[in-house]
Amino acid sequence: TGITFIIIAIIRYVVYKLVIRYGRLNPKIEHRIRHINRICSNIINILGIIAIIGIWGVNTKNLFLALSSLFAIIGVALFAQWSLLSNITAGLIIFFSSPFRIGDRIRVEDKDFPVDGIVEDILSFNTHIRSDDGRLHIYPNSVFLQKSISRLTND
Repeated sequence: TGITFIIIAIIRYVVYKLVIRYGRLNPKIEHRIRHINRICSNIINILGIIAIIGIWGVNTKNLFLALSSLFAIIGVALFAQWSLLSNITAGLIIFFSSPFRIGDRIRVEDKDFPVDGIVEDILSFNTHIRSDDGRLHIYPNSVFLQKSISRLTND
């Protein structure tokens, strides 16, 4: 168990440093490092808990019954909240491979409601775009994986 805690700490430290190094390559995404590190840290912690449960030899039959009930409740809650998990995943994808960054001028190519504006912030769940008329448009990150986005500036 002690070795597992040490390995978890080392993995979290290495991932933390890698994300910081990647984030500093582009100054426009540097402030998002904290969000991405928090998500990666949570994933590593969950994997560590699974490893410790395996090491301790917990009766998996009862554990799987309890976890399946818990995951069913969480799954219904996530589905009811418009798939928060997909927005977190989309936030990670936007962080590492997005064609737009904070401060870029973009157009959301929506046939019913197109929006031109400046990207103010990219968070774990949503992205904030300030339009020319001063209104703040908040889009779920999964929208940017489904809609066409035009980058209007080349900063």
